[in-house]
Amino acid sequence: MATRAAAATLSAATSSLLRQTLRFHPPIIIWSSKLIQSRPIQRVPSPSCHRRSASLRPHGFRVPCRVPPQRFVRHIASSTNEEAAARAAAATADTGGPTIFDKIIAKEIPSTVVYEDDKVLAFRDINPQAPVHVLVIPKVRDGLTGLDKAEPRHVEILGQLLCAAKVVAEKEGLANGYRVVINNGPEGCQSVYHLHLHVLGGRQMKWPAG
Repeated sequence: MATRAAAATLSAATSSLLRQTLRFHPPIIIWSSKLIQSRPIQRVPSPSCHRRSASLRPHGFRVPCRVPPQRFVRHIASSTNEEAAARAAAATADTGGPTIFDKIIAKEIPSTVVYEDDKVLAFRDINPQAPVHVLVIPKVRDGLTGLDKAEPRHVEILGQLLCAAKVVAEKEGLANGYRVVINNGPEGCQSVYHLHLHVLGGRQMKWPAG
């Protein structure tokens, strides 16, 4: 009888101690094919990019957020292609040879003309970066392969290019706004060394550009 009473007392004390331990240190169960072991939770502040799984929330597990990378792939690939084209173009810049724009001006390569006068030609970009994307170029290059080559004698044609950009914007219905871009040099992603303006519109532009 005394032995049974002592055993009951020990069992009660053990149960009480276990309840207190579980109250302050709830266990996390790690399942294995060979063993089950438990250890107290180590509560560590989770990064902001983590969230709790609803089914595991009582045990304090964190499940990493999954950000789909697909939306970045096109932008990275496009940027890489433009940079490669700019480097290749820079290697042959200012050699005096005809550019693709010279062939468009000569009507050797077809284009969709938006505006034309005796000094300027404006046509749609074949790789548009906006609903409206028109290139405006001088018909005579006259050494103006890039904006950095501008000299006092080019003042008139530079003004005519900007006036033509305004006309293009009006013809394309860009009353709510548009952007005029000039790429210069390899780091500016200039891919054709014949000065040209990009007129972009038809969507909300972002800032900063680039």
